[in-house]
Amino acid sequence: MVHPHRYFDANPIRRDIAIALYEKVAHLPLVCPHGHVDPRLLAGNDRFPNPAALIVVPDHYIFRMLYSQGVQLEELGIPRQDGGPVEADPRKIWQRFADHFHLFRGTPTGCWLKHEFADVFGIDETLTSANAMAIYDRIEDCLARPEFLPRALFDRFRIEVLCTTDAATDSLEYHQQIRDSAWPGLVLPTFRPDACINLMAPGWKAEIARLGELTGSDIGSYRAFIQALEARRVFFRQMGARATDHAALSMFTGELSDTEAEAIFTRALAGNATEGDLHLFTGHMFMELARMSVDDGMVMQVHPGSFRNHNQEIFQRFGADKGCDIPVGTEYTRNLRPLLNKFGNHPAFRMVVFTLDETTYSRELAPLAGHYPALRLGPAWWFFDSIEGMTRYRYATTETAGIYNTAGFNDDTRAFPSIPARHDLSRRVDANFLADLVARHIVDHAEAEEMIVDLAYNLVKQTYRMEDIRLPEPVAG
Repeated sequence: MVHPHRYFDANPIRRDIAIALYEKVAHLPLVCPHGHVDPRLLAGNDRFPNPAALIVVPDHYIFRMLYSQGVQLEELGIPRQDGGPVEADPRKIWQRFADHFHLFRGTPTGCWLKHEFADVFGIDETLTSANAMAIYDRIEDCLARPEFLPRALFDRFRIEVLCTTDAATDSLEYHQQIRDSAWPGLVLPTFRPDACINLMAPGWKAEIARLGELTGSDIGSYRAFIQALEARRVFFRQMGARATDHAALSMFTGELSDTEAEAIFTRALAGNATEGDLHLFTGHMFMELARMSVDDGMVMQVHPGSFRNHNQEIFQRFGADKGCDIPVGTEYTRNLRPLLNKFGNHPAFRMVVFTLDETTYSRELAPLAGHYPALRLGPAWWFFDSIEGMTRYRYATTETAGIYNTAGFNDDTRAFPSIPARHDLSRRVDANFLADLVARHIVDHAEAEEMIVDLAYNLVKQTYRMEDIRLPEPVAG
């Protein structure tokens, strides 16, 4: 059973304050400006296939932990690149998950799952080997009911807006299907051009060809490439996009001349680009993408510092996003200086920076966000999207940047039914943090009441320029 006062401080003074603050935001709508839910889910509104396909197979937080303890991904039904055999029986997958559920004790995944089981499916008992099939059947019974269809859950979760993450070459056909339907749920795309920028990726030339097809252009030059990206941004903006998203190993930024950029692009088209070319070109493209954001108003999100596909064997067998990305150290003060000196003072520019290097929060990122008007700090991300990670984030950044130079919360998930649990955990952690400030008379209770609403709801809408979005009022009767 999930405790109603979970995650709050054991000290009764702080706990009582935290409970009161949390109750002010517990039922606020959810604003989800960054995540990885597949828009096909809400376009088709088909029932979820089974508990294993819903909860286990798409969630790398789950299967990376099981893999660390010797469970093969084939045993969990994760599709292989070569089409080789994997477990097809969802009950067997679920049983293996249940057999290893104890591995998630004390982890954010364990917290999310317990909340999800209780709040979404009405299951208060802990999953074990013994009750695995009984719980599977109870979830399966739920999934067969119309109130558990994706759109019904979207409405039940009180999601005000959900943003997906979409390649620059995505047709956005599923977003169009949602727009063409009578359903009022708001699902917006996010422009992610990484596959067009990573010159060394095996599929880069095919991605450039696809970009040319979609824009009716022959991308044989750097200038044609830039014009094609700008055209796609216009299309994404027309489809409602409020933000862009960019990942890189380093946060290096720096401008190249047109001649230098053209030379690198030409080498890449010929298959002769080097790692040095990639480093310089990516840093230059951050500058170009920032310029584009000034022009079109889309908020620029950057996610540096993840060594992608660290486990080569898993990458070769199963592809990307299979739980084997690992954080690396990153530097921001020097690397961001060219970009911030050019655009960081511009009133039309907004940039949200995430990090997997916690050591940079108090040393670099909070001081930068506490000065440059364009910069906001993204919430504790990925490996630190947790009770302790969020708590460290607040203590590391608030003294220098305050809370109003942070971007609120986003769930950053593929696991659709876990969205309310992730927002709830964040709201509880922030309530607990503010309770400590109140108990120590750093802020008073009235200030904390305003701050918790801002952290849970207002800041994310301000950061992503979504003040015009409101959850539709329920239809009477």
